[in-house]
Amino acid sequence: MPPTLASLAQHTALKLAVVCGDDRLDRPVRWAHASELADPAPWMEGGELLLTTGLQLAVDDPAETRAYVARLVTAGVVGLGFGIGVNHPQVPHALLGAARAAGLPLLEVPRPTPFLAIVKAVSAAIAAERYRAVTAGFAAQRDLTRAALTAGGRRALLERLAGQVGGWCALHDLTGRVTEVAPAWAGRRAGALADDVRRLADRAAPASAVHAGTADDDRVELQSLGTGRPPAAVLAIGTGGPLGTAERYAVQAAVAVLTLLTERSRAYQDAESRLGGAVLRMLLSGEADHARAVAGDLYGSLFDAPLRVLVAESPGAPEALDTLGRTVSTAAARAGEAVLAAADGNGLVWLVPDGGAAAAACAAYAAALTEVPAPVMGLSAPTGPAAVDAAYRQAREALLVARRRGRPLVEHTDVAAGSILPLLADDAVRAFADGMLGALRRHDERGRGDLVASLRAWLSRHGQWDAAAADLGVHRHTLRYRMRRVEEILDRSLDDPDVRMELWLALKATEPAGP
Repeated sequence: MPPTLASLAQHTALKLAVVCGDDRLDRPVRWAHASELADPAPWMEGGELLLTTGLQLAVDDPAETRAYVARLVTAGVVGLGFGIGVNHPQVPHALLGAARAAGLPLLEVPRPTPFLAIVKAVSAAIAAERYRAVTAGFAAQRDLTRAALTAGGRRALLERLAGQVGGWCALHDLTGRVTEVAPAWAGRRAGALADDVRRLADRAAPASAVHAGTADDDRVELQSLGTGRPPAAVLAIGTGGPLGTAERYAVQAAVAVLTLLTERSRAYQDAESRLGGAVLRMLLSGEADHARAVAGDLYGSLFDAPLRVLVAESPGAPEALDTLGRTVSTAAARAGEAVLAAADGNGLVWLVPDGGAAAAACAAYAAALTEVPAPVMGLSAPTGPAAVDAAYRQAREALLVARRRGRPLVEHTDVAAGSILPLLADDAVRAFADGMLGALRRHDERGRGDLVASLRAWLSRHGQWDAAAADLGVHRHTLRYRMRRVEEILDRSLDDPDVRMELWLALKATEPAGP
């Protein structure tokens, strides 16, 4: 701790006596300064112990003495040391009364104690405190570095840092999401900082900010991690008050270590993504053997068991795609699974083990998805390395269906086993259908016959006149006449199977959706 008035009063070599203000001796002393000026306040910075013999002090004027003390208090002076036996045999009564009234601690300095000895004592105590802080900082850096190199990595580092600052710590990604927190009970407090984290993330690293909460909140300091813009992450440190010198060194050490970890991790991820892209291109070109040779042991047993291709896009919301990527990679890491991830245009593509944790996490993420806009995903059927190109096309087809259906995830098995009709839910298809059936609808609206309903009934009965006429409740000759009118209006022959197919799809694409 820095020197205080109490520690100076207890210094046996100085022999200082407390005249008044003994209830305020816990004030830290930033420096000791001697001045005989009548008004030394302009040269004070706050936190000083001012030393004087009262040479210029009008001790016979109580009003002037009170003004002198008031100026010292306003300037932030924490104590006044008065040397006796030089100009005054004892502390003047007017000065004692003014100091007691203003709440300014007053120390009596005996004649044998030079002011220089007090200045040296304060300087030595400050130097010793700084040395202790630096030593503690180096010890903290070693401790944090060892923690970062353990299996717990960042989590272990945060736990050590929280203990060193006597509070809690958390890591946030650039969206404000908490990725790590220690202790666990601080998760809710860390989660409330999302807006502050996003504001800091807009600034180039390194940068810092203090959370402006209520008086009852922890003091929270935010530190960006990384070497540029955008930063790699944001560290939050919550404490009961301002950080001391030793705690400040610990935080600075943590920022340095975490920056190294995040930059190394980012560089590693970039290199792995480039390699993954090269391996994927080989697989899509049918060069499975070459892909295995290039990948080496990086992807473990991924190519030795059935796998799936997952493709994802998130137009206009890349942060949502980043969140999905972290979800997949985190699930794979916890399960010890190898996954291949690579950029795919404006999206991402993964090769994940069939039935593994990564695929399950993706499905769970899609089921719980509430953010808008959300990622759109397509998942292939299980396959092997030699058929990744076909699986990639399956995943792409499933993604197209997911986009048209407004669903976050569609598996190719659902597409293959389901109806083709949901694929018609597209504006271009509806426009084609409206154009094809528009003339018939206008004919019906003028009250000249129910051609659209008759066409639907006839097509649904595969051209069987009697059955279709019975469904409509008309004579079969009436139905024949209506179908001739359809051919005349459309200038198309219903004997052409392609025409019948197009008309049926047009009818299905424009009919009202069921409940």
